[in-house]
Amino acid sequence: MLTAGLGFLCAFALIFLRVPIALALGLTGMAGYALTVGLSPALAMIGLSAVSSTLNYNLAVIPLFILMGNLIAAAGIAQELFRAAQVFIGHRKGGLGMATILSCGGFAAVCGSSVATAVTMGRVAIPPMRDFGYSDRLATATVAAGGTLGILIPPSIIMVVYGITTETNIGALFAAGIVPGLIGMVGYILAVRWTISRDPGAAPETERATRAERWAAVSRTWTVGVLFIVVLGGIYAGFFTATEAAGIGASGALFFALLRRMPLRRLTRVLVDSAETTAVLFALIIGAKIFAEFINLTGAHRGVLSVVQDGDLSAPMVMLIICLIYILLGCVLDSLAMMLLTLPMFFPIVTNLGYDPVWFGIMVVMLVELGLITPPIGINLFILKSVVPDVKLGTIIRGIVPFIAADIARLILIGLVPALALFLPRLFF
Repeated sequence: MLTAGLGFLCAFALIFLRVPIALALGLTGMAGYALTVGLSPALAMIGLSAVSSTLNYNLAVIPLFILMGNLIAAAGIAQELFRAAQVFIGHRKGGLGMATILSCGGFAAVCGSSVATAVTMGRVAIPPMRDFGYSDRLATATVAAGGTLGILIPPSIIMVVYGITTETNIGALFAAGIVPGLIGMVGYILAVRWTISRDPGAAPETERATRAERWAAVSRTWTVGVLFIVVLGGIYAGFFTATEAAGIGASGALFFALLRRMPLRRLTRVLVDSAETTAVLFALIIGAKIFAEFINLTGAHRGVLSVVQDGDLSAPMVMLIICLIYILLGCVLDSLAMMLLTLPMFFPIVTNLGYDPVWFGIMVVMLVELGLITPPIGINLFILKSVVPDVKLGTIIRGIVPFIAADIARLILIGLVPALALFLPRLFF
């Protein structure tokens, strides 16, 4: 267990020294493996890990969902989602903030990326909120929090990575994310209402839309509904696998983008961006696989489990400790790095304690969500800072506090009532 501990310390040190995460995990895993059993077995392990990771058929889901999300973002559908939500509830007190949360949820349903959701919705929603007199604190915090829905509401790239890393059914993870995602949307809307109750001037009322304007706005969002129903409905109905659904979703998104006459230059940029993102994720997966092989070789998870049993710690207490570790790591680590670094250790412990791997996956994703908006490293906070550079980072951080409280409340709820996450997977799978 000491060897594994030193491995974790080395990996953390390299990451904090700004070594690329994939390289930090891979180098630590290779060095640890070589020092434990020799250089030749370590080199063989690296080759096998790289080949087994990249030749995994299920990994095809990653570039396809990334492409689908990028095409949807470039096609301008986010603007139509925001407009549809705006005409229905924008006239209420804080209505544009609530419309932003709803449109983030809708965009997340066909995107799968928190970063893409935050960037796209930031550009779409913040200008009109500022035009109508919303405070920068509320406007930026609403988008930062709403952006996190991109990794919980399916399809989700983070869920795919978790499913592949832990060999958990991806379709079941997608189903399990729906109810917590909806609860998250409700929690964020309540956070908006709470902020307004404390500062009524933060969100002035706007004009009520006519019935014709509402119908026109809703009629333009049919593409999102079609993609969501086809992709997820096909998985849950058993018509095709998650990988096949990703292919159909990417093809559908390409069709809708061409239908909207997307310029060739923009389409080329989307393809290049998707390829670059995919390459980064594959490098991370290979690095994490090498690191996981080293951790498994040390038997660290068995040692930790033995300590837990000898210390007479209850399973809920262990789960609470793991959640606290994730929250602390989320303050200083990138979300994907945090997950890939810890799963080799935590996943065997959690499953040996009798917890459902699908439920644990949702808990991990929600903890990752929390890390996305938790200072000082919360990536969504910096994304919003780049979208509206004239707003101080401290302003965004002060505004995000009620949304962090909503995330913690949801985490406790799903932790105490796992059936909220497991109801749909048990129904469909």
